[in-house]
Amino acid sequence: MSRIAVGDICYNPTNGAFEARVDIDREGRTYRYPCSIPGTLMMDDATIRRSLTQQAQKMAGREGGLMSIR
Repeated sequence: MSRIAVGDICYNPTNGAFEARVDIDREGRTYRYPCSIPGTLMMDDATIRRSLTQQAQKMAGREGGLMSIR
């Protein structure tokens, strides 16, 4: 099972979004994802953390990384 850790969460008023680094540890390796979710300062912490975690998991599920189309 993967361990997920959400870093310090910052609010970016210019973008109207919460931003944080989310680390996912799998099989002894740590993968770090920069995440950003739109929201207002009225959002509760649990919702923010859940949304950031879900975004990181979606990013982690992508195969490869950079791709080019020929």
